Amino acid sequence: MSEQTSTAADAAPSSGAKVAILTSDAPPPAHTFSQGVRKGPILQVSGQGPVDAATGAYRHPGDVAAQTTLTLRNVKAIVEAGGASFADVVMLRVYLRHEGDFASMNEAYGAFVAEHAGEVLPSRTTVFTGLPRPEMLVEIDALAVVD
Repeated sequence: MSEQTSTAADAAPSSGAKVAILTSDAPPPAHTFSQGVRKGPILQVSGQGPVDAATGAYRHPGDVAAQTTLTLRNVKAIVEAGGASFADVVMLRVYLRHEGDFASMNEAYGAFVAEHAGEVLPSRTTVFTGLPRPEMLVEIDALAVVD
């Protein structure tokens, strides 16, 4: 397996090699996976949660809007470390713990993507499911395609 760790300066593999994306601007992976992986123009960001990158602490208990914004900031940091911009994101998947949180999540999500996604908004799927930690109300992953 050919896997490398990358920062924004060297994340655009010209050989088509699979490159692990790692940045201190987002929380380190909690398990056995990369923050993101880039192969050619495809950049996949692993599911992120409302974790403070500097402290590793879960933030904003009970506040899905604030958790959504922080989670999207973490996704954006990994996208940028992979040599892309948030405008390159073509798909976001949102996992919510509680169906009743949809409106609050959607409002925070809408504000963030309106500011960072450019003219064409990314596609999105929202799934209601259990999440790995009880304090997590939301988890988001992303797929970007870099020109």
